[in-house]
Amino acid sequence: QVQLVESGGGLVQAGGSLRLSCTASRNIFGRNTMGWYRQAPGKQRELVAAATTGGSTNYADSVKGRFTISRDNAKNTVYLQMNSLKPEDTAKYYCNVRALPVYDYWGQGTQVTVSS
Repeated sequence: QVQLVESGGGLVQAGGSLRLSCTASRNIFGRNTMGWYRQAPGKQRELVAAATTGGSTNYADSVKGRFTISRDNAKNTVYLQMNSLKPEDTAKYYCNVRALPVYDYWGQGTQVTVSS
């Protein structure tokens, strides 16, 4: 089993920036997708951004141009740089690593709160 440890969440004013990090507890070999999801109170969990082993990325329309996902395969780490944060970005952010149907790992989540 692989544990994903997230860090970097917190409270920030609108317009500010945060950088989330997620590191896997051991090497994850092979092709996979590392991503970030978020869930606000009363809403469904949604994809924020994802990056494949090969370097392809995709983003939710709501964060395009503001968030950047990157990964360091040697460190089994994925990052999410969040700029120009808005109050509507407030949510719990979850790290995910998957290579379906073989595995699908989730972190415990880190809270991001953006004040207006």
